[in-house]
Amino acid sequence: MSIVEESEFKGNPMIVLKNDEDDQYPFQFGVKKAKLVIENIEEIKKFVEKHEK
Repeated sequence: MSIVEESEFKGNPMIVLKNDEDDQYPFQFGVKKAKLVIENIEEIKKFVEKHEK
């Protein structure tokens, strides 16, 4: 199960997504990129379905 945390970078809020507690390279992004993900979630889902093995 993945882990979701909030963090901060140079005073800006960040969301941090980890595969597990020991994940050395978490996926993290701020509000602007989060909005891009939300706006394009259906295309992201299609991409995953297309390339998932």
